[in-house]
Amino acid sequence: MIVALIDSGLGLLPTAAWLRKLRPDLDLLLQLDPDGAPWGPKPEAWTIERVVGAARTSLAHGAEVIVLPCNTASVTALEHVRAEVGLEVPVVGTVPAIKPAAAACRTVAVWATAATTASGYQADLIARFGGDAQVTGVACHGLADAIDRGDLAAAAEAIARAAEQTPPGTEGVVLGCTHYPLVSDAILAALPDGVRLFDSAQAVAAQTIRKVDGLGRPTTGEGAVRVLNSGRPGALPSSAAAYESGRALGARL
Repeated sequence: MIVALIDSGLGLLPTAAWLRKLRPDLDLLLQLDPDGAPWGPKPEAWTIERVVGAARTSLAHGAEVIVLPCNTASVTALEHVRAEVGLEVPVVGTVPAIKPAAAACRTVAVWATAATTASGYQADLIARFGGDAQVTGVACHGLADAIDRGDLAAAAEAIARAAEQTPPGTEGVVLGCTHYPLVSDAILAALPDGVRLFDSAQAVAAQTIRKVDGLGRPTTGEGAVRVLNSGRPGALPSSAAAYESGRALGARL
């Protein structure tokens, strides 16, 4: 059983690492797009074509389940990917964990990229799932790019700026970009004691496993990890080795 994960950069690592932890028998196909990254600022039609193309490549490499551990890809291309691959191939998207955060906390900040923070998509999620909580968007300028580069100093600076913009008294912070869990310890350290973090990587991994099991096919594999960089066989970038998730998936400096 091969599970393909598609993202422009290192945002797929947290979900892939959870899959490796929960189901070490699954073979993983990690599809990054260094030629096209980042996807967030690109035109919607361009992103759809890029993500759908990666989904086609996934099928060509034997993937039976496809995961989009990327908010941009999920918002813009999820339904297009489902239409492309058909009903027999489950496709799992990613949604920021606003609902569980709002259920557990009275005040919530959603940390995300500038594009996502300004989007109607995030505003709609807050309206639908924010409940009675006070929910504020915080744009984390430069954080995802710094994470992709493995530049922990630049990431720390971006985290500090976002922490300064987070309203006093915030009880929960939603990591609204799939890159951000890679630096969750640094984010916690920059926030006041007692603030809780919420991210969706474990939930997406669990949903993926449910889809795998729902196919009713043999799932035992070799636990192999293959990497495609813009469709080319390769390896995770050396920057992935800056993170525990990357090292668990075989990244090396």
